[in-house]
Amino acid sequence: MVGKRKLAMLLCTVLVGGVLSGCGQDTTGSSKEKTTSSEVKNIGIIQLVQHDALDLTNKGFIDGLKEKGYEEGKNIKIEQQNAQGEQSNAQTISKQFADSKKDLIFAIATPAVQAAYNATKDIPIVCSAVVDPVKAGVAKDWKSPGTNVTGTSNKTPVDKQMELLVKLIPTAKTVGVIYNTSETNAVIQVNEFKAEAEKHGITVKEIGVTNTNEISQNLASALGEIDALYTPTDNTVASSYTLVGKLCLEKNIPVIGAEDAAISKGALATLGIDYYRLGKEAGFEAAEIFGGKKPSEIEITKLSEIKVVINTDVAKKLNIKIPSDIEANAEKATGGIVES
Repeated sequence: MVGKRKLAMLLCTVLVGGVLSGCGQDTTGSSKEKTTSSEVKNIGIIQLVQHDALDLTNKGFIDGLKEKGYEEGKNIKIEQQNAQGEQSNAQTISKQFADSKKDLIFAIATPAVQAAYNATKDIPIVCSAVVDPVKAGVAKDWKSPGTNVTGTSNKTPVDKQMELLVKLIPTAKTVGVIYNTSETNAVIQVNEFKAEAEKHGITVKEIGVTNTNEISQNLASALGEIDALYTPTDNTVASSYTLVGKLCLEKNIPVIGAEDAAISKGALATLGIDYYRLGKEAGFEAAEIFGGKKPSEIEITKLSEIKVVINTDVAKKLNIKIPSDIEANAEKATGGIVES
């Protein structure tokens, strides 16, 4: 009798053990699948428009993530979308990213981050190439954004750019500034530029556009009234730097750009930032978010390193002598001269 009981208990033990073992295998398999799924972060990148500065920002972001251990095809999946300069497209893309519940959205340029922020207040958003995120309405403060948005700003020192303009073109009395009147980032810079111009007794002629199609006519009609042109970090104008440079050089009007991308297209000089580095810093911030930090706790940063770049071809064509103190510390570049 005792032997039969022992045998029955032994059989029960084997059966229960087998069931538990089977459950354990299923649980382990399910757990592994969840871990793999959670490790792959889905990122939506929305770039407002294609031009050199924003392209470099995009590349820098991806390289920054890679440097921190997040790489496409391994633990992140990236969906790239370009709004082609249209705010309506930016809104549509942002809604798609929000509906598909991306783990993070990277928004390049002010209109892009505004669209993303309007689409979601929950998904972390990292922005870049944004002049002033607070004035753009996507953050409450630079140091502690207080929203689901953080990132890097391309805000440049307008006062220093004005000083460069005055040193290179001391005879300039009227300076034109061409910008898209509907771009918040451009309007902010123009207002700062006007304030700096007043300090130097310079008159500013605003050349407003709403799209790239208006640049040729609006700029051409203003060239006879200005001694130089300033181009802020404006996405509409940046998309047409080649045209802007050509029109100005034909009338011997020097261009001071707020970013490097204008130089190879015919601008005389710039005191600007490295957009690749700007994007890379944004990539580092995205990695912090994946590591557990909230965007609201990550400071929105500006690059401290700025550099003077001089286009020696343009300086020669316009017969502009570069002051020795500027030339000694400036990077040299060429390009933008179109032979007629």
